[in-house]
Amino acid sequence: MGTTTDSGACLGLTGWTWLNPPAALTSGDDALEVTTAPDTDFWATTHYGFVRDTGHALLRPVPAAFRLRVTFSGAYRDQYDQAGLLLRLDERNWIKTGIEYVDGQPQLSAVVTREVSDWNVVPLDPSTPLGPVTVEVAREGDTVTIRYGLDGGEPVTMLRLAYFPPGVGAQAGPMCASPDGTGFTARFTALRLELP
Repeated sequence: MGTTTDSGACLGLTGWTWLNPPAALTSGDDALEVTTAPDTDFWATTHYGFVRDTGHALLRPVPAAFRLRVTFSGAYRDQYDQAGLLLRLDERNWIKTGIEYVDGQPQLSAVVTREVSDWNVVPLDPSTPLGPVTVEVAREGDTVTIRYGLDGGEPVTMLRLAYFPPGVGAQAGPMCASPDGTGFTARFTALRLELP
């Protein structure tokens, strides 16, 4: 289980807590810049045989129905450098989504964990420079819908529909990690939380 630290306000919203505070960060009204520590990740068992709960996540309580989106960019460099959003019930039940640097290129990514992790990626056009990406996690009933938009656009394209335990509070917010590399900087902007 990761370590937590109170953080207060971020991008106009209050009530945030760091799960595994990052190596360095700068926070203001218009952006959150995070530099990851090496050997950080969220993963459980599948394929690699290890369990990691060491990634950096700035989380706040969310109810059983909500919509959270963030626009972000990153200086991805090393295998599995990643940034995006995390929805977390506990260390055995969570979903992360965003960009992950895999085999030399950034890819849209979603990992759904219920005791063990499963992972899907969508390759992006390597001939087009990657601008800011927007991801959205929407929870309703027993379902989480993940959507994305490229170049900071509206998140209208569905990436994943996944089960998540219904009727219980959870935490959600920006996340980043660098499992194999020496660390990188992610920049989060335009964070928005919608409640029913």
